[in-house]
This record gives sequence, structure tokens and C-alpha cells, in this order.
Amino acid sequence: WLSSLRYMARRPWEIALAVLGVTLGVAVVVSIDLANQSAKRAFELSTDSVVGKATHAIVGGPGGLPEEVYRAIRVDAGIRTIAPLVEGYGLLSADGRHDEAGIPVKPFRLVGIDPISEASFRPYLSTRSRSDFGALITQPGAFLISADSAEFLGVELGDQLELNVGGIRNVVNLVGILEPAYGTSGEALSDLLVSDIATGQELFGVQGRLSRIDLILTDGEDSSLVLEKIRAVLPLGVDIESSKARSESVAQLTRAFEVNLTALSLLTLLVGTFLIYNTITFSVVRRRPIIGTLRAVGVTRGGVVALILGEAALIGVVSSVFGVLLGILLGFGMLDVVTQTINDLYYVVAVRQLEIPLSVLIKGGLLGMVATLGAAILPALEAASVSPRSAMTRSNIESRFHRGIPRSALGGIVLLAVGSGLLLASTQNLLVSFMGMFVFFLGLAMLIPEITLLVLKTLTWLPRRLLGLTGSVAIRSTSTTISRTAIAITALTVAVSITIGIGTMVQSFRGTVEGWLEASLVADIYLTPTSVRSGHGGAAIEPEVLDRLVNAEGIVRATTFRSAKVESSDGEVRLVALGTDFDTFNRPKRFREGSPAEIWREFQDGGAVIVSEPLAFHRNLEIGSKLELQTNQGMRDFRVAGIYIDYSSGQGVVMVSRSAYQRFWDDDGVSSLGLYIAPDEDVNSVISQLHQLAGEDQELQILSNRALRSDSLEIFDRSFTITSVMRVLAMIVAFVGVLSALMALQLERSREIGTLRAIGFTSWQIWRMITAQTGLMGLISGLLSVPMGLALAAALVFVVNRRSFGWSMDLQVFPLILAEAIALAVVASLLAGIYPAIKMARYSPAEALREE
Repeated sequence: WLSSLRYMARRPWEIALAVLGVTLGVAVVVSIDLANQSAKRAFELSTDSVVGKATHAIVGGPGGLPEEVYRAIRVDAGIRTIAPLVEGYGLLSADGRHDEAGIPVKPFRLVGIDPISEASFRPYLSTRSRSDFGALITQPGAFLISADSAEFLGVELGDQLELNVGGIRNVVNLVGILEPAYGTSGEALSDLLVSDIATGQELFGVQGRLSRIDLILTDGEDSSLVLEKIRAVLPLGVDIESSKARSESVAQLTRAFEVNLTALSLLTLLVGTFLIYNTITFSVVRRRPIIGTLRAVGVTRGGVVALILGEAALIGVVSSVFGVLLGILLGFGMLDVVTQTINDLYYVVAVRQLEIPLSVLIKGGLLGMVATLGAAILPALEAASVSPRSAMTRSNIESRFHRGIPRSALGGIVLLAVGSGLLLASTQNLLVSFMGMFVFFLGLAMLIPEITLLVLKTLTWLPRRLLGLTGSVAIRSTSTTISRTAIAITALTVAVSITIGIGTMVQSFRGTVEGWLEASLVADIYLTPTSVRSGHGGAAIEPEVLDRLVNAEGIVRATTFRSAKVESSDGEVRLVALGTDFDTFNRPKRFREGSPAEIWREFQDGGAVIVSEPLAFHRNLEIGSKLELQTNQGMRDFRVAGIYIDYSSGQGVVMVSRSAYQRFWDDDGVSSLGLYIAPDEDVNSVISQLHQLAGEDQELQILSNRALRSDSLEIFDRSFTITSVMRVLAMIVAFVGVLSALMALQLERSREIGTLRAIGFTSWQIWRMITAQTGLMGLISGLLSVPMGLALAAALVFVVNRRSFGWSMDLQVFPLILAEAIALAVVASLLAGIYPAIKMARYSPAEALREE
């Protein structure tokens, strides 16, 4: 143990770099996990604050349910533990504060309640709050917000604020402050705005309708009897759902997103694991004489294994502790990025603080320990497996490593086969996909030493031609010390290939989406009410405004969209009602399966739907399948007439004709509008005219075709900001690793360098030789990372993303990404080799040759 501690104390920088590599890997995993957990926790708190103690919810279709249902349950069925609710989103501002687009600064979840029925449901709506419940019922536009929100907006009781709901600006009055009660946290109320139910109905334009009715079934009741009594008075199209199941179905929206981020963060930790393997292997190689001496004086094989694993455990503990601490700091930055992506793609969530569960920190620390000890097992067993005499002979190390390279390559081929089998397996299980990807990736890494030797033999002429004798010595040295150089090349190759894989996947996806937007957005102008951007449906264009817009001068035809959420036999789905003509419907590359003419006929009849590719994938739907949807007339089967290409939702979309939607769901609303202008009209002029026609009746977002495509791609790029951050972090880990490896490699060669200096090599020649060797290693790493990175990209595009979201994409190879990766590998190696080159070039031959 003294020998071990002395060794580490004499090489602080080498150990520090190894610690830094794993620290960064652990930090990325912890930060992603913390950001995911915080967003999920914020959503749960927000949902719980609205659901309260309700055990079930009585729900209708997209338009909610009639108020008469509440009376029927309370009076006819005699059920008292119920509370009506109107729910939606709005944008609230104070003192005229707006963002650059003129939109109020803070999104709120608006809940309209009946204060008389609320006592048992939501504890924060108690008399202890600083709230005037009388004013809430009697005063128009009265509402309550939390103390945190009041402080954020800088408002006090009695102030008037502006609330934008579906593009319509309303003046509302603050009559109360919500105080957290027992079982409710302040954060849970931070994005909540509470009004009387009548005020909520007016704001959302749903007079006489309810979003849902909450129900509490107490422990002593016979639940089935109560539910039967309620169902007996419910009209068609109204059903009862478990509150827990309803919340879980929404939370599942982000599950695939979270799993993907976690897997990508584990790839970064994989790079750190290679670095630990690198460091421990070097330490074993450099101490072979010491280990041989220890064995000769009686230390057992088990003692040697304990020695190496003890050092690894110490590195693992330090790395894990620093990694967890750094992960918490990174988590604050990751939180904003993850939250923005969730708001853009899934649902509105206001995350005000980073949740730091102890379980996440323990998990991150254990991952660091497992990665470090796992990487140290092979070097430890190798150190203990040789005899004392062999351990003291340098040539024996290289010969053993050379003999092990074919076995490593064979093991890599086996892992490639196993990984390929897991990736090609007919399953939608994400865990199987990621296991297959990791096994496949590890198999490729195990092939690198064999391939490196082949490349070195092939490239023998190049350094000799460019640098003469120093180049020849550099390439020969790289080959003869393969036990050390191969590990450094592997670590750098893995890191660079991760950047290629992620970059190629993102750009392939972007290219696919760009082509899809080009084919999908065929109208000249698109309009939608100003609202919370991530919300689907709800807000509708006012009928009077819609009529003026459609009949505006220069408009030749229009396509209408109505987006809503409906229940199906397998959970909630997004439903889009499309009102268009056949020419617009039959656009190129729209359908993955089905004949457009046949689909159109069935679609217009109203008995058939078309489903997006993700929904068909997740629910195993094909043309001719039946999809059961909850309509205002009860559950109804719809035939799947076609499967269309869509990248707007990873969960999938069901599309029906507008006439069928009006017939089965009794809703005339229009969520968005596509307008086609006459050929001789100027788009910008028409947009200005449309703004004037909308006037102050309703605030609309009106965008040209080009502007909407640009906005959509901006959201796409923002959604993948997190992966770009992870690419950068992976390269930082790689640079630290290659710096560690090359410093250890070059500093270990002091005797060799001393010999070269003694026979006449100048300091300049030594510098050129080391620089040539590090540059060559970087070039080999860059070249090997190209096929490895493209293989990773293929796995991400064709398997992981397909099983996660159901999207099919084209793999596109971008020469610039490949060239950047090769250049990055070479530059990283050259930079990492500068210090060892300078140090060894100045090394005294006498000091280098001295041997005790």
C-alpha cells in the first residue's frame, strides 16, 4: 500500500487527468438526470396542485362536457364529493411587460373552480389563504395567484393585469394570494392561476361547458357501486378516468426523450471509462518491475489485484464525489435547455428550481465507481497473471499484448454479432436497443488495436517520406509500443466517433424534417391564435374573425385545422380535423402507406381516419386496422385508411375529415388556418391586410410559409441544443483522456529518448519525432472514428429513434462533419503532445539513462 500511495503521489497530474475524465462523465450523467427529474417533479407538482385529492375525473370530448352532467351526478345520483373544473392555459403580464414578440411574459395554468365544492379537493384553497372568495364569485375577472408569482410579476392585491387567452386580451383583477397548505409546496402553485368557474368559462369561451368533474372515492365506500351510480346518469361521450392513470399518460409523453438523453450521457461516461482503463493500464505497465519485485518477495496474486483495484477505488471515489458536485452545477444549465425542449414539444411546465434527489446523486456516484472498477479489472488481472521474472521484462509486456490482440479482435467480432442481433430484434423495447448499441459499440472498440496495426503497416511510407528518419522512428515506436498507444488511440476514437454519430444523427434528422416541412407546408400563409406555444388545441380562431380572414381580398382558398385531445382504447391521442380539398391532400411524399385517391374517398366518408407513422408504429396499426376513439356518441371504431409521414409528434396523431369531426365531436372550432393567395399577390401585403382584419378582436400569429418553416427549424435546433452540449462535453472528456494518455506514454519513454539523444538525436529531432507520433495517433483515431461514428449514427437513426418515437429517417452523410472530426482528432493529439514533446526534448541523456 505504501508503494501504491508513493506511486500516485509522484504522478499527481497523471492521476488528476484520469480523475477529471471520469468526473466529467459522471457530471454529465448526473446533470441530465437532475434536469429530467426536476422537469418531471415540476410537472407532477403542477398536476397534483390541480388534481388535488381527486381519485377520479369525469371527462368528455374535445369540447368538454355540459354543465348538466354535474347537476345529474350531484342531484340524481346523490354523489356529493365532486367538484367541477374549467382548465386551460393563458399568458399573464403586469405593467404592460411583454417579450420581443409582444406576448405576455409568463405562461399560467388557469383553473376555474366552484369555491363551494372545493373544500375537500385542493387544500391551498382554504380560508387561511389571503383570498377574498366572495370577490372571486361576484367580481368579474377576479383571480388568485401564488405569493411567488405575485413577487415575480411585482403585483399586489387589487392590481389589474392582462391575461391573453387564445389571442384575446382580457383585463383581470388580483383578489387573493394562494398560500401553500399542508401537503402543497409553494413551487406547485407557481404557475397556477385560479378563478371562479364562470370567469374561466368566459375567458375560454366555453359557456355552459366544463373541462372535467373531479371525484373523490373515500376508503370506506364501495367504489364499484359509486362508479355504477355515476355511469347510470352520464350521457354518451362522457366517461370516468382514474386521476393517477390520467397523470401517468401525460408523464409518459417525455419518457422516450428522457431515456434518450440518459443513454447519450452514458456514452460520455463510457469515454471516461476508457480513460480510466488507459490510466490503470499505464500504471501497471510502468510498475511491472515493482510488481515483479513485490511478487518475488512474497506478495500473492490476490494482493496484486487488491493493490490495483484499491488504487482504482480511490480514483473512483474522488471522481464520483467531484463528478456529483460538478453535475449539480451543470444541472442548473441543463435544466433550462431540457425545460425549453419539453415546453416546445410536449406540455407546458414551469420549472423554478433544480430538484436534487439523494437517489440521483447516489446513482451517479455508483456509476462512477462501477465504471472505474470495471475498467481496472482487466489490468489488475493481467498484472497478477504474470510470473515475477516476466513482470520485470519489458519485452514480455509487448509480446503478451501482441498475442492478445487477435483474441481481442475475435471478442470484438462476437460482440458485434450480439449487438447487431439486439439492434435487429423485432421489439420496441428501448432497453434492448440501447444494450445492443452499447455492445455493438464496445465490439468496434475491441477491433481498434488490430486495425491500428494494419493501418500502421499501410502508412509506413508516409512519415518516412515527410519527416525522414524521425518519421520512421515515430511510426516504428508507435507500432512496437502498441500496448500503450492502442489504448490511447481507442479512447480518442471512441470519443470522436460519438461526436460523429450524434452530429450525423441530428443533421440527418434535420434534413429529413426540412424536406418534410417543404412538402407539408404548402399554403402561402398560416394563422393561429397567440397562446402558449407548446399547447395543442384548445384556443380557436373567433368565428367572426375567421369569416373575415377567409373572405379577404387576394385569398383564393383555405385549409382549416382543429387540434384536440381525445381518448382511445389505448389512452389519450392527439386528433386533428382537416378541412381541405383533394389537390392539397394529395401532395407528394405525404403517405408512407396507401393510395391517396382511395384514402381520400374513405377519409371524406367519415368512417375512416389516417394515422401518423409514430402512432402506427407504437400501436402496431396498419391499413385496415380498427382504432377505437371516444366520440360524443360513445366509443366508436374507425378504420385506418392510410399512414402518413409526420414529425410534429413523437406520440403520433390521428387525422379525420372536418365533416367527420363536426359529426362525431360536435365542435366547429378552428385551431389554425392555411391560406392560399392569388399568384399576383404579395405575401407581406396580404399579411398586413390580415392583421388589420383581425384588428383588436383577437391577437393572431400570422406567418408566411417561409417564416413558419424557419420557426419550425428554430424549434428543432433548440430541441437538439442538449445533444450539441453533450457533443462538446464528450470532446472535452476525450481531450483530457488523450492528454493523459500521451503524457504518460511519452514520459514513460525516458530511457528510449535518452538512448536516441546519446547516439546523436538533437532536441529538435526529438520534438519532431514525438509530434509526428502524436499527430499520427490522432490521424489514425480520426480515420477509425469515421466508420465507427457512422455505425453509431445508423444505430441511432434506424433503431433507437425509430423505437423511441416511431419516426423513419434517412441517414445522410455530411463530409463536413467527418472532416471536422478527423481535424479535431489530429489537433487534439498535437495539442496534447506539446508538453511531453518539450519536456522530453529537454531531457538530459545521462539522467534518462541512469538506472538504479
